[in-house]
Amino acid sequence: MTKTLFIRTYGCQMNVYDSARMADVLAPLGYSPALSPAGADMVVINTCHIREKAAEKVYSELGRLRLEKEARTARGERMTIAVAGCVAQAEGEEMLARAPWVDIVVGPQAYHRLPELVARATRAGGGVLDTEFPAESKFDALPEESVAPGPSAFLTVQEGCDKFCTFCVVPYTRGAEFSRPATAIEAEARRLVRRGAVELVLLGQNVNAWHGDDGATVGLGGLLRRLATIPGLARLRYTTSHPRDMDDALIAAHGDLPQLMPYLHLPVQSGSDSILAAMNRGHRAADYLAVIGRLRRARPDIALASDFIVGFPGESDDDFRATLALVEEIGYAQAYSFKYSPRPGTPAAALPLQVPGDEKEARLAALQAAIVRGQTEFNAASVGRMVEVLFERDGRHAGQLIGRTPHNQSVYVAAPPALAGRIAQVRLVAASERSLAGELAGAPALYLEGVAG
Repeated sequence: MTKTLFIRTYGCQMNVYDSARMADVLAPLGYSPALSPAGADMVVINTCHIREKAAEKVYSELGRLRLEKEARTARGERMTIAVAGCVAQAEGEEMLARAPWVDIVVGPQAYHRLPELVARATRAGGGVLDTEFPAESKFDALPEESVAPGPSAFLTVQEGCDKFCTFCVVPYTRGAEFSRPATAIEAEARRLVRRGAVELVLLGQNVNAWHGDDGATVGLGGLLRRLATIPGLARLRYTTSHPRDMDDALIAAHGDLPQLMPYLHLPVQSGSDSILAAMNRGHRAADYLAVIGRLRRARPDIALASDFIVGFPGESDDDFRATLALVEEIGYAQAYSFKYSPRPGTPAAALPLQVPGDEKEARLAALQAAIVRGQTEFNAASVGRMVEVLFERDGRHAGQLIGRTPHNQSVYVAAPPALAGRIAQVRLVAASERSLAGELAGAPALYLEGVAG
């Protein structure tokens, strides 16, 4: 009998990848995708612990699912609720105590055991917990992908973190750094390309900490060179990186490999050396700027993105001004910024000199204004250029496709449906803060009002 499965995914690209693999793991049990939780036989909430009040948002979602489950039970039907991901790992038994209608709580390193957990929950009537860090790699137990990946596909190559930034829960929820074998990565990459992927995005909590040993130890730069030989693979990207792991070989790959797109997300978090030290980032602002300089010498047209936290405990006005100065000096094409919020169990949560909330708000507004200026200037400078765009999906208007430039800019183009999943030459004709409008090479000018439609 066919059963239906709905997975709601929060957070990073790695969670998107994990959700797809959970669907693969559950497919042999007869589960097919559902469009919503309503009427689904199984609902999985794949959680993220990075955002503020992440756990509270999960419990709010679970409260809504409880009503759906009770209605199904009243009709004599069964609904299985599972919580996966980093909040599940962090909350563990407390989640089963606070939300006893949840059947399964599974951490991000154990979701390959979902079929067994479903069987146990069915026999025991729910309340099954698996937040262990198993000795075997979950990747060894995952089946091949069951769904076509689309033109751009995620591929996890590394998990976990050994950096222990004082604000971050990842080392506690994802475990120690682990690198998948190069042979397994290449095999998955080739399968994804055969099934239609034109671009692969390599994922990891510290993706550039990846290292393999297939006769000779290699880093991410070597892996990228290996994957670049796959026929039909036109684009490579990777995220998220740490400045301490940008080695010479990886930087050289940016200059040598045409498949490696000229875009890099390299989080710095702060421009202040004292705050970087308090965060245990392991680098100074000058070290970060030196890495940027080396990258730009290797690939002068590279576009840069970053992450920032404002209001970290002890951050002074001078510390914050140092962050603004770094943003202005680098000129980011994109950047993501957040107010510091304590994560239970992390060292920063116990630090003195917590910054008042209104000060955090003011600093975040000032930082985001600087980021927007940089993004807008970067996009405006692109107008008039001819670029290759990988079309990924339909736009909001009929006859419109949305794609991405090599610099990871979103572009809206009047284009035939046959171009979906393909790369085409596009002239960029208009820009906004977040996106651009373009026209196909050789096509009559067609400006779509508002750029983003």
